[in-house]
Amino acid sequence: MKKRIKEFEEHLRTERRLSGHTITSYQRDLEKLAIWCAESELLLENITTHDIRACLSSLHKNGLGGKSIQRWLSSLRTFFNYGMKNQWLDKNPANSLTAPKSPKKLPKTLDVDQVNQLLSFTTTNWIDYRDHAIIELLYSSGLRLAELSGLNLTDLDLKECSVRVTGKGNKTRSLPVGRQAIDALKIWLQCRQNKIATESSAMFLNIYGKRLSSRSIQDRLKKISIRQGMQGRIHPHMLRHSFASHMLESSGDLRAVQELLGHQNISTTQIYTHLDFQHLAKVYDKAHPRASKKNN
Repeated sequence: MKKRIKEFEEHLRTERRLSGHTITSYQRDLEKLAIWCAESELLLENITTHDIRACLSSLHKNGLGGKSIQRWLSSLRTFFNYGMKNQWLDKNPANSLTAPKSPKKLPKTLDVDQVNQLLSFTTTNWIDYRDHAIIELLYSSGLRLAELSGLNLTDLDLKECSVRVTGKGNKTRSLPVGRQAIDALKIWLQCRQNKIATESSAMFLNIYGKRLSSRSIQDRLKKISIRQGMQGRIHPHMLRHSFASHMLESSGDLRAVQELLGHQNISTTQIYTHLDFQHLAKVYDKAHPRASKKNN
């Protein structure tokens, strides 16, 4: 089995030209199978669907989650298909198997008061003004982190109060920008012009006049949230989630939120309907006279 796995890895590297990270993932998944087969004294060519199901069950009992098992099965299918193509296997024993479903984790959001708390920091220098504009824009328009860090000066239209972003699959979309975000951006652009001598076309810059990286944006948001006394880890995507949740809560227009977020499938956007229901359920529990546990 080790020989076949090495052969498969070389195929991934030279013929499919996959990244080192992806190949390492395949290695980890196939190593789990190799260890289980060794312990079961099972040869590669004798593996059946029943054997794969038994291995899957063992991995699940040992704490491997649904998503990890799903990826593990996908790796096995690809490996076994390669074996069939090269005629050292006559069937794919993993084809008919499915991973156990994982419970959907709802994205964490901030409520309106928490957003205001995050944005209420004192601005004393150009870095503060930059960070304030970044947070306002993230929440105002629901940008992904990569979309924000990739913004150029030409993407912003102050007159039309809109911004053009390039999302997944290099698809562009235009988004409205709220008044407070526009005000923060105007202040930042003035600071950018006065304080930083640079030829960069990037919207947001670091102290060296270079484009601010996604990692730097994450770090700045973390530091600001600690300074503001926020509970828990605050990250840029949480502002995107908050934007979507608050928009859906106020408008009830799922299609509009889908378009603003740049989701290809509305099923991706529908997770925010669960967040909205959670909010309604909390309001109900607090307000309805027959909902309180004290009355039970």
